Amino acid sequence: MAVRPGSAGDDASVLFTSERSFRVWRYGVGHSQLLLRAAPDSAHPLRLDLLFEGVEAMQLVTRYETLELHTLDEEESERIFEMSGVPARPRSDRLVLGLRSRGGAGYVQCQKVSALLGGTGVVGPDDPSESVDVVWSLR
Repeated sequence: MAVRPGSAGDDASVLFTSERSFRVWRYGVGHSQLLLRAAPDSAHPLRLDLLFEGVEAMQLVTRYETLELHTLDEEESERIFEMSGVPARPRSDRLVLGLRSRGGAGYVQCQKVSALLGGTGVVGPDDPSESVDVVWSLR
């Protein structure tokens, strides 16, 4: 499988990589959730989702090919916190994660991110019995 957490042998700032193509699938203001989805295809029969929760700020492109999720340096993280208006006190509970790929770059400021694998439908999960596995999570 092409999904793997970054390891110390790689660029130390890389947290998660996937060779699959992800699209911005959904953002819900009420629940502050962002979903990036890699739809099933002939090489990958299961859907792969990146679910960001507690989203407070983001800058995105619509498509990420060969996605890397990485940390940002302290200066860049502070700049994003300042732009989003998050007070200094709760910042230790927040993540500022960079996204980069052949198709562009961006960032997400959130409280949690998880990679979810499962389901064969593009839209899904339509079937409540459909199994989805958490293959990676931060926080």
